Formats: sequence, structure tokens, C-alpha cells
Amino acid sequence: MSKNKSKQINRGRITLGFILICLLFIALSFRLAKIMIVDADSLSQRAISQQTRDTTIEAKRGVIYDRNGKELATSSICYTLYAFPSSFRGEKEKDEINDDIEAIQKALKLKKSTEKKALAKKLKSKDQLVTLAKHLSKETAEKIRKLKLSGLELSQATMRYYPLGNFASQVLGSVNDDNEGRTGLELEYNDYLSGVSGRWVTNTDLSGNELVEGTERHYAAKDGYNVITTLDEAIQYYCEEAAASAYKKWSAKKVEILAMAPDTGEILASVVYPGFDPNNPMEPSGVTTEELKAFNELSDEKKTEYLSKMWRNPIVSDTYEPGSTFKTITAASALEDKAINLTDSFYCGHSFKVENYTLNCWYSGSHGYQDLLHAYSNSCNPAFATIAKKMGATKFKQYINLFGFGNITGVDYPGEASALIQDYVGPVELATMGFGQGISITPLQLVSAISAIGNGGKLLQPHYVRALTDKDGKVVKSFDTTVVRKVLSTKTAAEMRDIMEYEVSTGGGNTAKIEGYRIGGKTGTAQKAEHGTYSKYDYYSSFICMAPMDDPQITLLVIVDSPRGAQYGSVVAAPLAKKILKNVLRYMAISPTTETSAKDDGGEVVKVPKVKGLTYKEAKEVLHEAGLKISRPESAKNKDTWKVVDQYPKSGTEVKKGSTVYVYKE
Repeated sequence: MSKNKSKQINRGRITLGFILICLLFIALSFRLAKIMIVDADSLSQRAISQQTRDTTIEAKRGVIYDRNGKELATSSICYTLYAFPSSFRGEKEKDEINDDIEAIQKALKLKKSTEKKALAKKLKSKDQLVTLAKHLSKETAEKIRKLKLSGLELSQATMRYYPLGNFASQVLGSVNDDNEGRTGLELEYNDYLSGVSGRWVTNTDLSGNELVEGTERHYAAKDGYNVITTLDEAIQYYCEEAAASAYKKWSAKKVEILAMAPDTGEILASVVYPGFDPNNPMEPSGVTTEELKAFNELSDEKKTEYLSKMWRNPIVSDTYEPGSTFKTITAASALEDKAINLTDSFYCGHSFKVENYTLNCWYSGSHGYQDLLHAYSNSCNPAFATIAKKMGATKFKQYINLFGFGNITGVDYPGEASALIQDYVGPVELATMGFGQGISITPLQLVSAISAIGNGGKLLQPHYVRALTDKDGKVVKSFDTTVVRKVLSTKTAAEMRDIMEYEVSTGGGNTAKIEGYRIGGKTGTAQKAEHGTYSKYDYYSSFICMAPMDDPQITLLVIVDSPRGAQYGSVVAAPLAKKILKNVLRYMAISPTTETSAKDDGGEVVKVPKVKGLTYKEAKEVLHEAGLKISRPESAKNKDTWKVVDQYPKSGTEVKKGSTVYVYKE
């Protein structure tokens, strides 16, 4: 190759190289221009974002108090553990990183493999900041600090704490991991309790260290309001204690107790037993090791179903057939409507026919002719079927709606249920509704309706909360008594109070009688509806009452769900109400005013003979000789040779001649 040709080739290469360099320079210039001009704002924001830590400052959740200032739910200090993964890993070897992760897992007391894997995954991630654990105790936080590992940070927070544990748990409810209300009053008043979170904005490097020349902005949190409930801790305690004893004594599925101030609609106590521990709401409370193991083996769907049922407040959210306690509504409605009067007579021959159906009185014998006072005291089904018939279906349904059963009460609690009232009410339906079957209501609706009898005829809106206060205790919102409507005249309400008092003085409710106090009430023994028919052995045993009847200060409803060994409300529920009222009336400083006795109505009084240990046939003869009636369990009907293992009233008790003695078999 000639020398000139070689020079030409070199010049060509140099020229080509120069052109390429120029093209690259032009491309680089365009790229630089795009970055500096077109993308400048976007990249600037990304840089600021990477250098900015925006930390939420949690507002302090408000305290929930009882009506007298006793703390029922408060917030305690806890800690949240954060990590900056890149700073945590640093220049460490793989084995050293794994050792540090294991040390953190041990300090946090993580036992489940899934929890350990989740934590390790977070620390090995490429995220700038991760949350490792919430709601850590001070002791656990100290263990983390002693590890002296880079890239970890502890932030102080608050955790919900219920100092009385399983106390009014279904009412109070609980919170989730984010300290937001999950159920109960925690959910209903969450917006007030939560407050408004604050923010702390700082400039940091990639490892989370604050920049020397960085800016810092602080926006203070606004604490939540406190909730002052209508609950009275002492009355709630008496009711909780009674519920626990009844649950155990009768091997019941559940015990529900509701107490209300009839002149204000304030709920004084609301008990569902068994409850749960709101400090640990994700696990069953009061179960055996085997039951807990069975729960842990459930699918997530079944666990959710189990927990939802455990958290539920059936006093507000579930309906039941009230049985004879509803006869109070029937009697009050008929008197107010003037369909009947106090002197009308109603006949009971035990069985009676309505169209092609035969209905029975609960009593195996015949009550004969009786006025309203004695029909109510005898809890006579034929009499109340007749009363409902006298009113007629249209009128009776109007009064049922007037008493509040046609709508929800509007109580300040989530998930309130509506009563189940039949659309079509024929002669049979009307008869059964008259004595409390074929209609399903909530316990709260019944207590609200009965309270109208105690306050002179006004239906009030029930409520769980009296007021909201700020952190300094200043009232920012109060919840006063709300009158829904007038449902009874003062005269009818007074007549019904007398009728209810007679029931406790001489009727089936006499097991709730307390010497010196005027108490009125009505027992209920309602068969449970199952698959379109009524169970012969499964009942709701209940008792609703007020005291003192000259100026009612408390309306009390006791429901024992599926008691074993007895089912009558007079045996199961009324004595429980008596136990509660003895404590509550003394606590409310209500002094005894009368020396009550079975002699007060002028009737002849006899002492109940002892029939325990006798056969039913022998017991029947002994009681009849004493001028008393006898009642046996449905399961022992048509059998006379079984042995009596218990009786109510107990032997030696003074009762009016003609009263009923209930006997029980094993």
C-alpha cells in the first residue's frame, strides 16, 4: 500500500471518529438539556422526596369513662420499631446480617416461623423505610436499644388499654392495630375519640440521618375527645357478677342483662356473658387449652366468624321472642285503647281453639274466670289471646309500632337490629302475639318500651353516652334526654305499675320480691323457635322489672339463654334480678319504705310445704291439701312417678293461697 493511500485512510478514520464524537456530544447535550430543563422539576421533587422523612405524630385517643369518671378505656405508651434496611445491612457479611436479624427476632419474642420470615424479608428489602413492629412495651423497646444496631429506630406511640379487662366488653368494643375503632362505642364514636394526627417533616440522607443544613417542620397532633358514658361501673359490676353466677349455675349458652334509667333513657348497665378481653380481642376469652387449640386450627374465614360472634352485642343487634314479658305491652295497649278495663273477666280452660289450631295455657290446669290483674299475675295465655282479639290486628299492630317495635330505637351503637313483626296477622298470629310468641324483638326495644310505663307514658331514645369532653375536661357536646313520643296516658301508666307490682307481690314474679321495696315485673318463659316449630326443651328464661314502683329509678331485664335444669323465668331469671336489685337499690341510696308481705292484698297466706324428695304424685297431693297449685317441667308431662329434686318457692316460704309451686326433676 502506498504512503499517500495510507494517509487517506487515516484521515478518513480521524474524520469518522470526529463525526462520532460530535454526534455523541450533541446527544449528550440534548440529554443534559432534557435533565436540566424539561425534567428539572420532576427530578428535584424526587430528590426532595428521597431526602425527606415525613413521620406521622399519632394523636392521643380519648379516654372512655363511666358516668362517675371511672376509666373504662384509656391509652398507654408503647413503641413502634422502624428500620432503614440499607443502613442496617451496611457493609456486613451475610452471616453477620442473619445473626443481627435473629437477635431482633429474639428481642421481639417472635415464635411463629411466618412472623420471623416476614421480618427478615423486610430487613433485606430495598425499601428506604420499613415498619418492623408496633405496640411494643417499654421493656421490649429497651431490649432493642441494647442491641445497638444501626438502621433501627424506635418511635413512641400509644396503645389502647382496658384497665378492667373483660368488663362491659361488648359495649366498649375494641380497636384494630391502627388504633381505630373496630366494634362497640370505640367504633361508634371513633371520629371523636381519634383526634387529628400531626406530622414531623425532616431532611435526611439515604440512611435516615438528619441533614445538617436540612429543614424541619412540626405540625402538632390534636388529641381526641373523651367519651363519658351513661354506664355506672358499680351497677355494671353487680350485673356482671350476677350474670357470671347464673351462667355457671344453669349451664346457659349466654346471659344478657340490661339496666336503664326510665326517666332519661340512659343505659346504666349492659352485660353479655361470656364476654371477651378487649386488651386481646383476637383470641377467645375464658376458654380451655383444647378450645384455644381448636380455634387456632380454624380457617381465617371461620376465625373471623367466631370473633365477630364473640364481639357482638345481642342486646342491641339480635332479636328474640320475648314470651310472657310481652304481655305487659299487650295489657298496656288494650287499657290505653279502652278495648278492655280493669274489671273485665277473661276465661281460661287451659286449651282454646283459634280457627283450626289448638293453643294452650302454660299452666296444665285451668285458671277459670279472672280479671286483668289476676290474668297478668297468672301469665294466662288464653286471657291475653282474648285481649289481643278484642283490640284487633290493625289496632294491636299500631300500638306495637307506637311502643317502638316497628323501628330501631336509634341508640348510639353500631349494628342495631329491627324487630321482626309479621306482615300478615290473622286470628292465630294475633292470638300468639298477644302472649309474646310470633314476634321477635331486641332486649333494648323491650326495656325502652317498659320504661315508658315507669316514667308516665313517654317513649325515650336510649343512649350509651352522656357527653364528650376535651383533654381539660370541658364539655364540648352533651347528649340530653330525647322524647320520641307519648305512648300512654299517665293514668294507664299508673294502672300498669300497679299490675306489675301485684305480679311480684303475689304472682310468678314473687321470687324477685325484696322486703321493704315496691318492685313490679313480669316473668317470661319463651320456647325457642327452631326450623319452623318451637323446641320443647330450649327456652329463653327472662324477667323484666322496675323499682321502686312509686318512683321507678331503674328498669332491669334479665335473659338467660338455654338454661339447663329449669326453664321458668320465675325460677331462673327473677331470683337473679332480685340479687341485682338488692345491691343496686342500696347503692342508689333508695331506702326501704314498706313492710311488704303476701298478706298485703288481704288474701289468705299459707306456708309452702316441703315436697322435695317426694314423687310428683305425692307432691301434688301435699300441695293441693295446702291450697297450692303445682307445675312440672314440659318433659315430665303425663308422668307421675318421678322424684322431685327441687322446688320453688322453697319450703317455709309464705305465699298467697292458690299460688303455684314449681317442681323439678333430674
